[in-house]
Amino acid sequence: AMAAFVALAACNRAPEPPTADVAEQRNAAVAAAVAEHERRFSQAAEPAGADASSAYQFQFTGLWTERVPMTAFNGEVVLVVNTASECGFTPQYEGLQQIYSEYQARGFEVLGVPSNNFNGQEPGSAEQIQEFCTLNYGVTFPMAGKTEVIGADRHPFYAWAEQQIGESAVPGWNFHKILIGRDGRVIAAFNTRTEPTSAELRAAIESALGT
Repeated sequence: AMAAFVALAACNRAPEPPTADVAEQRNAAVAAAVAEHERRFSQAAEPAGADASSAYQFQFTGLWTERVPMTAFNGEVVLVVNTASECGFTPQYEGLQQIYSEYQARGFEVLGVPSNNFNGQEPGSAEQIQEFCTLNYGVTFPMAGKTEVIGADRHPFYAWAEQQIGESAVPGWNFHKILIGRDGRVIAAFNTRTEPTSAELRAAIESALGT
């Protein structure tokens, strides 16, 4: 079963290139979003002063922005997802963008964390990842730079998440999802096969958001 899973996940099913009009719209939307992220992240409190038992103690190098401090998401619900551009599950970017657009106004964020840890499926440079996410999916949620998510060199956020909830927090493949509550604590993790728009994940997000 695992062999079939890896074979499926290894294939690249990127969408057809967008038309010029769509590309222009996506570029404009992403540019506006990045400008807002820059403003927000530059004003965020320093993670070093955050509660050491919360996700707010961490920051990532940014893909478009210089950094992504988790303190910028204080009081919000955050879905942290390790992403890849050349994976059979890469179309989940579309679902991630959909739930981000749906729930953002209620205090929901998605943080994409590109990683080359699984079968070398995120080989590109920062510029290539930016272009891929923009043109193919119009991604406007925050993105970290390429990051190690497993192994000895993994980002401290992932070591902390494992301490919080155990092995389920450790990514087994691309598009593994960790849900952080408004208090900065891990609520749950969802594996690769859990679609972003699935009833299971929506219910968890709705519950975390509250009213």
